[in-house]
Amino acid sequence: MKILASHLAGAWTPGDGPAAVLVNPATEEPLAHAHGRGLDLAGALAYARDRGGPALRALGFAERGALCAGLARAIHAAREELIALAVASGGNTRGDAKFDLDGAAATLAHYGELAGKLGGGRLLADGEPVQVGRTARLAGQHAWAPRPGVAVLINAFNFPAWGLAEKLACALVAGMPVLCKPATATALVTHRLVELWVEAGLLPAGALQLLVGPAGDLVDHLRGPDVLAFTGSSDTARSLRAHPRVVAEGVRVNVEADSLNAAVLAPDVELGSESGQLFLADVARDMTQKTGQKCTAIRRVLVPAARLDEVVAALGERLAAITVGDPARDDVRMGPLATAAQARDVRAGIDRLAAATRPGWGDTGAVTPLGVPAGTGFFVGPVLRVTDEPRACAAMHAHEVFGPVATVGAYDGDPHAAAALVALGQGGLVASCYSDDRDWLGRFVVDAAGWNGRIYLGSEKIAAMSPGPGTALPQLQHGGPGRAGDGAELGGARGLALYMQRVALQGDASHLKALVGG
Repeated sequence: MKILASHLAGAWTPGDGPAAVLVNPATEEPLAHAHGRGLDLAGALAYARDRGGPALRALGFAERGALCAGLARAIHAAREELIALAVASGGNTRGDAKFDLDGAAATLAHYGELAGKLGGGRLLADGEPVQVGRTARLAGQHAWAPRPGVAVLINAFNFPAWGLAEKLACALVAGMPVLCKPATATALVTHRLVELWVEAGLLPAGALQLLVGPAGDLVDHLRGPDVLAFTGSSDTARSLRAHPRVVAEGVRVNVEADSLNAAVLAPDVELGSESGQLFLADVARDMTQKTGQKCTAIRRVLVPAARLDEVVAALGERLAAITVGDPARDDVRMGPLATAAQARDVRAGIDRLAAATRPGWGDTGAVTPLGVPAGTGFFVGPVLRVTDEPRACAAMHAHEVFGPVATVGAYDGDPHAAAALVALGQGGLVASCYSDDRDWLGRFVVDAAGWNGRIYLGSEKIAAMSPGPGTALPQLQHGGPGRAGDGAELGGARGLALYMQRVALQGDASHLKALVGG
């Protein structure tokens, strides 16, 4: 059976100790082993700081961007192999696997192009120069410089390619070396990506390392200039932020955590209209794509009370068309959850919702999957719950069920009331609202913006071209306040700031211009 080795300090190291077994979540067939003990993580971090950091900082932005472009091309070249691996190891349908891999390649390519436009410099201007003396000769200029540490990227199980790429692209362009630790259960895709990149010699030594298995004492060896970028549960995020080493050294931490993303239907939208059909399509897709295991998936659906039954019936029709089973089959639209633990957590979440809501579609999520023996696999079918009183339904707003589950709640059609319900989620990655009424949108957005990292405005004019709220675009910020972690990634050039240090330069204006490029 395949053993997933870590790639540390320029060598593949299998580790030792108890083995974590990676399985096919549809068939429960063992696929690989990972061992996380016996690894010199302090040495790996030192290797990144001493070898990878100087190598990247010696390059200009355009050269670092070329590295990202090369990584993107390598994904495209191995696309079919990687899709097959994602289907087998992650419970992905072919469409789910493409979503992850193509998103990763597109993100790397975007940052390659962006870095090319930044040119050959190694410092990035932050605003315009300002006069700080009696004449313009003495000037000040804020700039961004690479942090002289290592970026430790701890990623979740649901996007083993895209989750890595969105952090890696920003760190590399910023000039910071990376040590990535994927979630063990779905690490086969990340492992193969790193294998491909290492075999092709696409990055300088020390620019990218891979840790497979438990994190061990990794965080114990972080230093002040390092960055810890984490995607996962709020509980783990709190423990990382409170880690004595992180606190003592002032390590920069970025978190993307739980998010009860909401979709709001405005009263001006008829379900038969283009805006109404966009709303239904977005909700149904976000409930079932990647089996609902997306940080941007819609968990709460808020609709005018007069449309509640109509919306539930329409969503039920769409969910009824979702075939669940072995994702390797062409006739399957939704596969299993990624792990047995995920399946247990999702079923427990459905039970909590069931105690406070009524069924809309799917009841408890029990399903007979296609193409697998009875009792095999981590399957939960789509579940839609309903409440007439969302403000009083704490279960709807307090816990993210990370699977194909959403709750529909009624509101009175007022945009301020809708935004107040969205706010009960205590901070989200994305909220979506569907309306062709600009006045309604204006009032909703002002109230809802402070609770969300991104707001998606669905309307008739963008219905034919919209990727939906569940797609994190590299041009736009990905992150959110409160429960969502209070972090921010991507966002074009803004995404580089996490891995750079802002510095104020003060001196001769011509020197500053030469250093920062005007």
